[in-house]
Amino acid sequence: MSDRIYWLGLQIILSGAGRRLWSLLDHFGSPKRIWEAQLKELAGVPGFNSEVSLDFARRRDAVDLVRRVSEMERAGISFLCYNDPGYPAVLRFIHDPPAALFVRGALKAADELALAVVGSRRPTPYGRLVAEKIAADLAAAGITIVSGLARGIDTAAHRGALAVGGRTVSVLGCGPDVVYPRENRGLMEQIVSRGAVLSEFPPGSPPEAWHFPARNRIISGLSKGVLVVEAAEKSGALITADLALEQGRDVMAVPGNVTSLLSRGTNKLIKQGAKLVERAADIIEELGLDSLFPGTAAAAEIALKLTPEEEQIFRLLTVEPVLLDELVERTGLSARAVQIALMFLVTKGLADRSAGGKYTCSARKGF
Repeated sequence: MSDRIYWLGLQIILSGAGRRLWSLLDHFGSPKRIWEAQLKELAGVPGFNSEVSLDFARRRDAVDLVRRVSEMERAGISFLCYNDPGYPAVLRFIHDPPAALFVRGALKAADELALAVVGSRRPTPYGRLVAEKIAADLAAAGITIVSGLARGIDTAAHRGALAVGGRTVSVLGCGPDVVYPRENRGLMEQIVSRGAVLSEFPPGSPPEAWHFPARNRIISGLSKGVLVVEAAEKSGALITADLALEQGRDVMAVPGNVTSLLSRGTNKLIKQGAKLVERAADIIEELGLDSLFPGTAAAAEIALKLTPEEEQIFRLLTVEPVLLDELVERTGLSARAVQIALMFLVTKGLADRSAGGKYTCSARKGF
């Protein structure tokens, strides 16, 4: 068998335990040697006492690698090993890269230019709108959006990229075939068809709590930088930011309402030196990509022709929800004229209507 199968086997056994995996590789020199090592040899590895060595050997002997590969092929799941040409180059240089990645969809060379967008699972409408808007503008400019498919900011970032036909990559804290959270099943399938869903955890792995800090190092490791949009003082998004700093990545943050608990983490990052971000152009400048994307801020906007009524109403829309009656009062237009204008603004992707009948500026256009 080729070395690929042994890389795969090590990842199945040691998923989420990159440092232990690389200790073995440093000691034995190759995945095949590890796979064939006797119990006595394993016990000679730093950090591998007799109990750890026995557990590793038992799990190794229980894995039928040929059967696992066949099962993944039937499920449409591929795998990329550390030595494969398609393995993300930037990920190879983090401290403890996975031996293999399990992939649905496809990673492309263009995904080397990527930005991670992370944040609260319970964002405010402001946070959700900003995340979707910035992700959409970056994706429209050709930058891949990386996130974790979690509720809230992650979901908004993925949706923003997909809305403009851009690429997005989701890194999971469970197997690539496990939908978590369940309500994101449809979104996950869209990402598979237009980008990639990947994990260091083998198919069928449940979303256990300890998986998520481990997967955060991959989110940051795949990216040129990390943007945090809304995060409390103790937040998983801040763990990702810390990992990004350790990996030499840029850390950026969107400022938030000083009275909001969800802004304390992001505002603290800015105080500590993170780049303050208001729009996609700030990120492109921070990453030194200005020459690659000249005029990006303007190019990312969708040029649409508006009627005078639509233009008047659009200028009044912000991230704060507003009722139709308020717009009637502020514009001096008839209720019917405002209704028609709002209908066309929604159709053109410039406004969003909530279930409560309130309107906001769409994430796909300016704030």
